[in-house]
Amino acid sequence: MKILLIGGGGREHALAWKMAQSPLVDVLYCAPGNAGIAAVATCLPLAVEEGAAIREWVAEQKIDLVVVGPEGPLVAGLTDQLRQMGVAVFGPSQAAAAIEGSKVFMKDFCARHDIPTASYRSFTDPRLALAYIRTHGAPIVIKASGLAAGKGVVVCQTLAEAEETIQRIMVARVFGQAGEVVVVESCLRGEEISFLALVDGEHILPLAGCQDHKAIGEGDVGANTGGMGAYSPAPLLTPALQEQVMAQVMRPVVRAMAAEGYPYRGLLYAGLMIDEGRIQVLEFNARFGDPETQPLLLRMRSDLVPLLLACANGSLQGMTIDWDPRPALCVCLVAGGYPGDYATGDRITGLEQAGRMADTVQCFHAGTRWQGGEVVTAGGRVLGVTALGATVAEAQQRAHTAAQVIHWEGVYYRRDIGYRAIAREQP
Repeated sequence: MKILLIGGGGREHALAWKMAQSPLVDVLYCAPGNAGIAAVATCLPLAVEEGAAIREWVAEQKIDLVVVGPEGPLVAGLTDQLRQMGVAVFGPSQAAAAIEGSKVFMKDFCARHDIPTASYRSFTDPRLALAYIRTHGAPIVIKASGLAAGKGVVVCQTLAEAEETIQRIMVARVFGQAGEVVVVESCLRGEEISFLALVDGEHILPLAGCQDHKAIGEGDVGANTGGMGAYSPAPLLTPALQEQVMAQVMRPVVRAMAAEGYPYRGLLYAGLMIDEGRIQVLEFNARFGDPETQPLLLRMRSDLVPLLLACANGSLQGMTIDWDPRPALCVCLVAGGYPGDYATGDRITGLEQAGRMADTVQCFHAGTRWQGGEVVTAGGRVLGVTALGATVAEAQQRAHTAAQVIHWEGVYYRRDIGYRAIAREQP
């Protein structure tokens, strides 16, 4: 098979690393890729936004399967365009991807179909949003409705913080068009989990449980990011709770999307808040999570490619996944200043040393590129150092050991990823 992977982040490196192991794959391409992906795939000088150029290249090369990694091309309708060409594609349609691309769509969809989520209001006028917030009070959650690279959600603990957030999103437009509409939600309490499942339009195959850390600071404090680390499995997600999620969230969503005329095919990600057994949906993503994909694929023993094909072709029924029973944990190494302004082009050292440490450790590249024969930083989240261990604590220790030998000017990472699971491991 000839496969094209769209994207160039940590999620895509993990996907490329896993797909490259499949005996079904003859040639693996990635557009645009990164310095790490270049070791397992042929990288193309095509940006994810260049839909027309991607379609032309796919037709010329007679690609058998296209796997769309990031949300942008999904929301822009790339999958629909490729399917019209007769190409097998892993990823939802543009209409179905609106469940991530528009938080207003997502909240209204949940309301229509009784899917549990926080109470909310949406606004296009900042004055009306401010009036509602002042009536509601804090804490309160404010979300840019459109895509904002995982940074458009702000949990405001005070009224002053909420007013400043409305000013930044709706007036200053720090997230551009994503801030034309905001969703204002009640603030939920509890513990978050990430629930990912493969879907073929009708059938659902859950992946192993996962938990991520979005805040920049240790102890889950500070600014929201695209993700500072993740681990799998999530002890909170018991078999009973998994079935509850399937019954209350995943099956209703997939049934409703089919009923409304846009059956979901691809990876459906539900960010959930769990409070004493009560489930509330925080968000949906229309693709593999980042950084959840890194520990999940390190644990996945099954061949990924047949699963992706089954989603694309509507033949997922009866398929299963074999998981390594050992936990895996990913620590994201980020550029100084992230998620705000940060430098790029800094030389990264220690990658070869970290890569030789053990076969249980993988350094997935996120924001990297080759420059003058060296690997340099090219984004906010730069690397996802991921490790397997007999326990979450051991996986964390192995990831830290590898992370400690990697360096560039201003490198930062959290040293407490997985702390909830580690606490549960204590006798």
